[in-house]
Amino acid sequence: MSQRRFSLAKVLTAAVVLILLLMSLQAGAQKTRSSSSYLAYVGTYTGPTSKGIYAFRFDPATGHATSLGLVAESVNPSFVAVAPNRRFLYAANEISDYQGQKSGGVSAFAIEPKSGKLTFLNEVSSRGAGPCYVTLDKTGKYVLVANYDCGTVAVFSVLNDGRLGETSSVIQHSGHGVDPKRQEGPHAHEIELSHDNKFAIAADLGLDELLIYHFDAAKGTLAANDPPYANVEPGAGPRHFSFHPSGKFLYVINEMGSSVAGFSYDARRGALHQLATLSTLPDGSKGTNDTAEIEVHPSGKFLY
Repeated sequence: MSQRRFSLAKVLTAAVVLILLLMSLQAGAQKTRSSSSYLAYVGTYTGPTSKGIYAFRFDPATGHATSLGLVAESVNPSFVAVAPNRRFLYAANEISDYQGQKSGGVSAFAIEPKSGKLTFLNEVSSRGAGPCYVTLDKTGKYVLVANYDCGTVAVFSVLNDGRLGETSSVIQHSGHGVDPKRQEGPHAHEIELSHDNKFAIAADLGLDELLIYHFDAAKGTLAANDPPYANVEPGAGPRHFSFHPSGKFLYVINEMGSSVAGFSYDARRGALHQLATLSTLPDGSKGTNDTAEIEVHPSGKFLY
C-alpha cells in the first residue's frame, strides 16, 4: 500500500465531496430520465466495509444525494471515469499484483441508467503498479491511465461494446525529486487531455513535473512534446490539475507542498509557463497536510 493512501473513511468522504462537485461541472455523471437528476459514482479502497463502486442519485437543484448503495463489486476502484457517451464507466483498480504481474488493473462496466447498476465487461492490466487515475479522450475511443507506484502512463483502445482492448501506448517516467522518502522515483498521479484533444499532460508527484505529450487521436499514441515538461517548485509533489474553461490556463494542486500553481497554456505548442504559486493553508497553519483535488468552476471565476 503506497504512502498516498488514506483511511477508508477519509477516502469515502473525499470521494463524495469530489463527485458532488463534479456533478455541478457535469463531469463523471450519468444523466437520468429526470432532467433534474444525475447518477454519481464513487470509487473506494475496498476492505471490511467497502466492496467496490457505489452510486448516488444527485439532484443539483437541491444539492441532495440519495444513496443507491453498491452497484458493482471491484477491488480498490480508487478512481472512476464515465465515457463521453455516458454508456460506460471505467475504474482504476489500485493494486500492485495483477495476475502475478507487478501491475494494477483497469475495469470496464456498462451503465444501466434506470437503476444505476454497473455490468462488468472486462478487466486488463494497467501496465504498471498502483493505477490511481483513469480518464477518456474526447472521442471516447481511448482510456488513459496513470500508474502511481511505478510511474508509467498507458493508453488503451475502447471497443464498440465498451470493453477495453489492446494497449496503444505505454511510457515509463524516470528520475526522482528532492524528497528521498516520497520522491525516490517517478509517481504518475494524473493524465488528462487538453480541450482540443491534441495533448496529454501527466502530473508526476515524484518528479515535480508536468510531462507533456502529443496525443494521436487516430492511433491512441503518446509522443514527447517540445517542450517535454514544466516544473513545479522542488518538493511540491504535483497531484492533480484542472484547465480553465477558456483553455488558456491550468491550475495544479501540489499534494506535498499544500499549494496551487497557476500556469498559462499555449494550446498551439502544448507549452506551460508558470505564473504564480499560492498556499492552500491559512496563515499560521501547522502540522502535516496533504492536498487531494482541484476543479475550476464552469464560469472560470472560482477555483475549488
